[in-house]
Amino acid sequence: MIAATTAEAASTSSALVPLPVILPLLAAGLKLAIGVRLQRTQRVISSVVLAAVLAVALMLLIDADQHGPQVMYAGGWKPPVGIVLVADRLSALMLVISSAVTLCVLLYSIGQGMADNDEATPLSIYHPSYLVLVAGVSDTFLAGDLFNLYVGFEIMLTASYVLLTLGGTVTRIRAGATYAIVSLLSSVLFLAAIAVVYAATGTVTMAQLAGRLDRLPDGVSLMAQISLLTVFCIKAAVFPLAAWLPDSYPTAPAPVTAVFAGLLTKVGIYSMLRTQTLLFPDGRLDDVLLVLALLSLVVGILGAVAQTDLKRLLSFTLISHIGFMVFGIALASRPGFAGAVFYVAHHITVQTTLFLVVGLVERRGVTTDMQRLGGIAKLSPVLGLLFFIPAMNLAGVPPLSGFLGKLALLRAGFLHGGVLVTVVIAAATATSLLTLYALAKAWNLAFWRAAPPELYVLGVVLDIVESDESDDADEREGSGTAGAASEGAYGTSAEPGSAPGGPVDVQVLSGRTEAATFGGRAITTGEPPATMLGPTIAMVSFGLAFTVLAGPLTSLTERVADELTARTPYVEAVTGR
Repeated sequence: MIAATTAEAASTSSALVPLPVILPLLAAGLKLAIGVRLQRTQRVISSVVLAAVLAVALMLLIDADQHGPQVMYAGGWKPPVGIVLVADRLSALMLVISSAVTLCVLLYSIGQGMADNDEATPLSIYHPSYLVLVAGVSDTFLAGDLFNLYVGFEIMLTASYVLLTLGGTVTRIRAGATYAIVSLLSSVLFLAAIAVVYAATGTVTMAQLAGRLDRLPDGVSLMAQISLLTVFCIKAAVFPLAAWLPDSYPTAPAPVTAVFAGLLTKVGIYSMLRTQTLLFPDGRLDDVLLVLALLSLVVGILGAVAQTDLKRLLSFTLISHIGFMVFGIALASRPGFAGAVFYVAHHITVQTTLFLVVGLVERRGVTTDMQRLGGIAKLSPVLGLLFFIPAMNLAGVPPLSGFLGKLALLRAGFLHGGVLVTVVIAAATATSLLTLYALAKAWNLAFWRAAPPELYVLGVVLDIVESDESDDADEREGSGTAGAASEGAYGTSAEPGSAPGGPVDVQVLSGRTEAATFGGRAITTGEPPATMLGPTIAMVSFGLAFTVLAGPLTSLTERVADELTARTPYVEAVTGR
């Protein structure tokens, strides 16, 4: 009776496995068919579909944890003929985190009105591209064979290029071209690696490769491993293959940058975890991974310390903290894998949150250049708090989840031992301190110190615009608080006037100060609406939940690590033996 119940539950869950891929693709096709019509309906469709994906991901995680990996054979064809999708503990956990993050980011972008009522980037472009991106991420996590993993990468690449270049500005086209060229290069390398693996083993299904790669000559197996690791290191932005990231991500709109920085690099980390544990468990390249982790930690954080722009600072911290995850993989031990999985889940949430908050800062202060910001905590205390909490979490301040994740990784390193591991532990500790320094500098410059004159005048201009009192504007001009508007490069610009700290020059577009743009369209500065603050607060709360629920999450990541090191649950679920 118990066996029959378990089999029935597994069968039901298997039917749910493809839904995180199918639902976003169906919704994207429907929205393309609708076009620019029924915009409210389109927003509802996107939100409901991503909420449904999150619900399915939660059910898959529960079933995978209780009943083992859930498997779906496309068309009923089993490997090596058919495509297999697998939801084990690792992939299901990644699905839950990514679904929650992409839903919040979508609500944030809807709240900002970025994709609506804009001729340059109509809703019929942004939302379908975003849904296709979600489908690509889900397909990557669920892929049970190398070629389907490649397909997931290509789906993400197609959608990513559209999202990066929305609006067609010169800066975004240049950054998008760099991203596309690097991604296409990695795609070519990935195809070559798949060809090598297939020629040597006769299959690309990972459950079957787990046994066949072990029997290959050492040279062939090593070449396949190096090829795959190179591809995944490019995707994960592991140094020295990370030069493309700081120039590509910061140019995109805030929601796009947030989901890219928080999620897409972790797809590469997930692929490394999957292949290193399932296909190449012998640990031949563990020392190489340790060196890469060391370089990523050090070079990334030194780059972050040198930055004066919030977006670029966070982009370099992203490269640096990828080193923590690679370190856990390189340890090739149960504690190392558990620590890496915990840190991946934490970092996806916190990094996404910080970029969303920076989008609000850009909206409030016109720029992300810390030299031109200041007083944000006083002008908007809520915004200051929303930045402070995830910043301290990223820096690893106790008792937040960033501290717990780093502590787990350092403990795994001490258990492993070795000179090189000890050097990486020292670098990781220094990186945490320098991360705290970099974020404290950002807090001091952008939030804590007195606001520069431009922000005082900005507040006056916004008051004039929002009240639409031209008489009052003339009065302010006469008092020297803000200058009279005259034609400028962006429409109108205020003449230099007197403000606390001296004369200033404020750029104004159509009666509104120019700030962040989406598709080349200026967005009104000032206090962010509740529809933007809501998703951001939800993301901050989600990050704090990892601290409150650290015990259950740690237990789950340990079970994930057990399953990864054993290999047999995954292999037996797919092959049936």
